[in-house]
Amino acid sequence: MGRKPVMIVVAVFVFLSAFSFAHAAESPIKLKFANFIVPASRNSVLFGEFVQEMNRRSNGRLEISYYTGSTLLTASKMAAGIASGIADIGISHCSYSRGRFPVMEVNELPVGYPSTWVGAHVVNEFYEKVKPKEWDQYHPLLFCMASPNIMQTVSKPFKTLEDLRGLRIRGTGRIADIVKALGASPVPIEMPDVYEGLRRGVAEGILISAEVLKGFKIGELIKYVNTTSLKIGGSFCFYVTMNRGKWDALPDDMKKLFTDVSKEYMEKWALAFNEMDIEAMEFFKGQGGQIVTSSDAESARWVKAVEPVIVEYKKDLVSKGYKEQEVDTWTGFIKERIEYWKGQEKARNIPTAYEY
Repeated sequence: MGRKPVMIVVAVFVFLSAFSFAHAAESPIKLKFANFIVPASRNSVLFGEFVQEMNRRSNGRLEISYYTGSTLLTASKMAAGIASGIADIGISHCSYSRGRFPVMEVNELPVGYPSTWVGAHVVNEFYEKVKPKEWDQYHPLLFCMASPNIMQTVSKPFKTLEDLRGLRIRGTGRIADIVKALGASPVPIEMPDVYEGLRRGVAEGILISAEVLKGFKIGELIKYVNTTSLKIGGSFCFYVTMNRGKWDALPDDMKKLFTDVSKEYMEKWALAFNEMDIEAMEFFKGQGGQIVTSSDAESARWVKAVEPVIVEYKKDLVSKGYKEQEVDTWTGFIKERIEYWKGQEKARNIPTAYEY
């Protein structure tokens, strides 16, 4: 082979290599976002908009595929699935993987969260203050507290702790501890299965935020809601998080985009959750549901009954190497910031489902 053909071959190789490199550089970063919540829920719709916004604002550099309704990962497998790379991004809450995020679980104790808008601001501040090492496999994008849990039953009205005794009430994680402390029997059912669980009598009720009455249609089955349980202030700590390796591999400008859009959607999610509770209570009443209230003295009994949940949590964390004083600092910070953000919620005239 002469010199000229060799030079041509080399030139073609260099050209093809450059073309391949340029093509690879232009290929979008493909990510999978998993969500266990049913597609029709406003929560699912909101994060569908999040995905669209990320794809749009990345100018084609990101291609995020969105999987709702447990089609990629169920709620209880979300945390492990993100860590292992089955999904790159996912949404769930800490109660579905009890013990995996023990520090963040403090937010699911009966600490007095009155609304999602308040809770969302407090829980994100808490994470930024503490930065628990339990998230080292992840890069959290945002946290959000669901609205305060209320006791809901299918067929039995209840006003006292004695009325709850022995009832099978759906509860997971630390919320199951609250169910048990109130005298009921916790039943761990994933939320997409709750409608059938209630319909078939596997559970007789549920301790959860009002929004599921409409979002998951369980208001078609639930007949009684007792708002006395609002005094407890227990709630589910939701997270939207990314696999740490995927995050680390992102270019800096895409990291900034994720951070910016996540902050925007934390506020949107918090406001939407408040609105969803209002809409869900109207849906519930429209289905013939009844709101039950208890006396102030009975409310005080409920609050007293769940105090051991916090005591047991402290013991659990101490067994994991944390100090009791450290846990007290966390709960003190949460309660202090709740009071601040309650004032902000009122000052900004943000609608809530309940008076407090």
